[in-house]
Amino acid sequence: MIPSADDLLVLEPEELAGVLLEHLNSLGENSSSLQLYNFLLPGQSPAVAYPKECQGRINEALAEAWVWLEREGLIAPRPGSDNRFMFVTRRGKALANRQGFDSYRHASLLPKNLLHPVILQKVYPAFLRGEYDTAIFQAFREVEIAVREAGGYLPSDVGVPLMRAAFNDSQGPLTDKTVVTAERQAMAALFAGAIGLFKNPASHRSQTGIQPPEAVECVMLASQLLRIVDERRAAI
Repeated sequence: MIPSADDLLVLEPEELAGVLLEHLNSLGENSSSLQLYNFLLPGQSPAVAYPKECQGRINEALAEAWVWLEREGLIAPRPGSDNRFMFVTRRGKALANRQGFDSYRHASLLPKNLLHPVILQKVYPAFLRGEYDTAIFQAFREVEIAVREAGGYLPSDVGVPLMRAAFNDSQGPLTDKTVVTAERQAMAALFAGAIGLFKNPASHRSQTGIQPPEAVECVMLASQLLRIVDERRAAI
């Protein structure tokens, strides 16, 4: 699965863990290799396929990846076993291929503890599945819904015009009249620009598709905008 020892050794534990999980999923449920000691036994460890001078470091890298899988709940101790025999969990089986695993790993880039509750509930599942364009669209759709509800607008009020009306520097129901006019105008521009640029997934899709870091930045921006709406709603 990784022909080159050098390629294997430069992988971070969470990167190698994806390959390891794919391998563990291919084993029988009662395989003796589903135990770290047995898995790394001399002559049985996958390290034997690599040059002898690299085998010790490869075993260490595999042990690190194994521990990462345990920490993430992708493998777990088999009930009734006192020798640390493991089984691949339901989550681990769901991520049997590397594409699914990569989507799961990238989800760790999005800090759940910092997300607005609406984003966590409505957007995080799509991000976890690797559906980044859907996650971004849904995030800014939730911003639009929140602004519409907080400002008392109709369902037909949408997009940039809604944002400019809700945060109009003199008459907008969500504008903050305790700050100077320039700041009120900047807030209106912030919301209008964000909705205009990011609500339509096609507007930010590159030829290679949306990458996880870009999606994280967009979703975090939407989360912050929702917090601002919450503050303005409470102040009305």
